[in-house]
Amino acid sequence: MSSARERAVTNEAKVIPIGGRRPGGRAKEAVAPEAAAARASARTARAAAGGSAGGGARSVALAPPVPDAADDAASGQTSDQQPDRAAGRGMADTVAGAVGNVLSGPLGGLAERALGKGWEHRAAGGLDFLRRRLTGEYRVDEFGFDPELTEKVLLTAVRPIAEKYFRLDVRGAEHLPTEGGALVVANHSGVLPWDALMTQVAIHDHTPTQRHLRMLAADLVFVLPGVNELARKAGHTLACNEDAQRLLELGEIVGVWPEGFKGIGKPFSERYKLQRFGRGGFVSSALRAGVPIIPCAIMGAEETYPMIGNARTVARLLGLPYVPITPTFPWLGPLGAVPLPTKWTIQFGEPIATHDYPPEAAEDPMLLFNLTDQVRETVQHTLYRLLVQRRSVFF
Repeated sequence: MSSARERAVTNEAKVIPIGGRRPGGRAKEAVAPEAAAARASARTARAAAGGSAGGGARSVALAPPVPDAADDAASGQTSDQQPDRAAGRGMADTVAGAVGNVLSGPLGGLAERALGKGWEHRAAGGLDFLRRRLTGEYRVDEFGFDPELTEKVLLTAVRPIAEKYFRLDVRGAEHLPTEGGALVVANHSGVLPWDALMTQVAIHDHTPTQRHLRMLAADLVFVLPGVNELARKAGHTLACNEDAQRLLELGEIVGVWPEGFKGIGKPFSERYKLQRFGRGGFVSSALRAGVPIIPCAIMGAEETYPMIGNARTVARLLGLPYVPITPTFPWLGPLGAVPLPTKWTIQFGEPIATHDYPPEAAEDPMLLFNLTDQVRETVQHTLYRLLVQRRSVFF
């Protein structure tokens, strides 16, 4: 397990441990917050240095960074690594300068009319983000999670789908803690895991502290080319008790979908009928960490891809849990992968406290069964209530 995680962590980025030592590995030294803040302020100042030049022409080109010993010491750079870092900075300066020059001069007026006031600041921020990506001056934790990339790129890309396409309605967000660990347990459906992404957006955008959801994913996610690295950077980790408990103890919000492939790949005729919630492994992790369990009901995902059949032979040949047959797929080809614009609702229920249970409670099979059943019944009843209140699938 540790080897899989180590392969997922980007080598070029600074690895910032999210707490203590990790079994089977050695925690690396984190960059001091003061040093990071100072460098961020310096980068902002350099970004604004483009200013106005001759004839009022504005430029958003970023000034080349000045390497200093403090940066290298804080980031753990050795003398052998500094030439590589300088080369990366040089390439970043070239790219950022070229983009800045295009947006400066006569195009400045056009950019302001097209992008609105303050576009220079946004452009400088984007160029600064590009510079740090090219030079490796960004941070990931020991699970491979990249908070900056998740917030500025991945969530930014998914948010319009949540707000405009699915018209996501989030309820009960006040039950989400603003700090400390919590386990969000949700129903799973919809052929493709759009529900996990929508839950991630909902938690980030509806908590005052903009918290990130750390999702537990199936093994298949981490063997698919390209998906593996993207999932790690977005905060996914392997659905195992060890990782779940560690994240919870570190004060993260962890998301789990206990139905797994049985939920996401069930036929349309069984929509909103929850499958088995496993053996209670997620409850055991919550008990050991002493964090609340928050039931989460997701309505709308079931109708995005109405699954009317399953090409089991093709699925076995491809090593997949299922290959869906829907009214649009595979008949319309790639267009069949476009989800239907259903109206979504995510309801977070009242937390189920676990801190009063003794440490040995996590080993009690009857308690695990009862708590698992309580969470499942809560989610199921919430879904029934939402369905009764729903006016239409699409409105």
